[in-house]
Amino acid sequence: MSVSHSASYAAAGVNIEAGYEGVKLMKKHVERTFIPGVVSGIGGFGGLFAPDVSGMKEPVLVSGTDGVGTKQRIAQLMNRHDTVGIDCVAMCVNDIICCGAKPLFFLDYIAIGKNEPEKVATLVSGVAEGCVQAGCALIGGETAEHPGTMQPDDYDLAGFSVGIVDKERVIDRNRMQAGDVVIALASSGVHSNGYSLVRKVFDIEHADLGRVIPAIGQSLGDILLTPTRIYVKPVLAALQECDIHGISHITGGGFYENIPRSIPDGLGARIEKAAIRTPEIFSLIAKMGQIPERDMFNTFNMGVGMSVIVKKTDADRALAILREQGENAYVIGEIVAGEEKIELC
Repeated sequence: MSVSHSASYAAAGVNIEAGYEGVKLMKKHVERTFIPGVVSGIGGFGGLFAPDVSGMKEPVLVSGTDGVGTKQRIAQLMNRHDTVGIDCVAMCVNDIICCGAKPLFFLDYIAIGKNEPEKVATLVSGVAEGCVQAGCALIGGETAEHPGTMQPDDYDLAGFSVGIVDKERVIDRNRMQAGDVVIALASSGVHSNGYSLVRKVFDIEHADLGRVIPAIGQSLGDILLTPTRIYVKPVLAALQECDIHGISHITGGGFYENIPRSIPDGLGARIEKAAIRTPEIFSLIAKMGQIPERDMFNTFNMGVGMSVIVKKTDADRALAILREQGENAYVIGEIVAGEEKIELC
């Protein structure tokens, strides 16, 4: 028995020793993420990080927080918990990069019905993988057992990240002008939004998640659990050489909500629908759910996980850099004068 033990707390449904075991099991995953600047390991009351601000005139911290949403219900039904942590990181760091900031560190929060150390460690392994992809450190987190308010197999995963950027390099949408080019960065699939609608369309609680979708060549469960793509490193590379005027992370609200957030008044984005490379899963969702096209573009990313608005003379260079970094990057439209923030034509 460990020094810290409460039989009364255990009788109420909280196993604090399981929490300690989970920390031991996740340690190897956390250590994969350590980058210069990490001051402390896991286990303390706070995560310490010393950012390198050399060369910056006026460092600005940028933060982002989010969760995985109801996508994690599919992970629970499939008893597969190693990917949703990537989604959790992606939803935060992809927002941070929209400001031009480099993510520094990440913290997670897991609320769980029953603390199973192996399951928690597997969840954290996904978080760690997301941090490695984003180039940031996992410096802390919390696991909270919620007996009586959550079913034993239920959990909710959320987190937040902090990044840094020199104030003079914060992306300024007010520099945008008509003629700028809108570049799409392809998504890996549905990413991590719209899953309440996805679950309704496929009747997920009763669906055969192992059923292979012939047009795609993967099982339904594998398709829907494909992790959100993390765009941090490619976009940072493009920012080093190109005049980028706006970036949008295409999440809940789809094209109609997210692309206008990066555009100033008096300008709008004219998007060519025919140019968008939409994965088959979205066609399947629309068909099975009888969902109008407008609603699809107002709910899902439709194959575009991030849009980058760049000065026209820099468009070719931006495309080359993004492709060199492994992104499927291509032009989907342009910025035009007018009060209509977005037009899909």
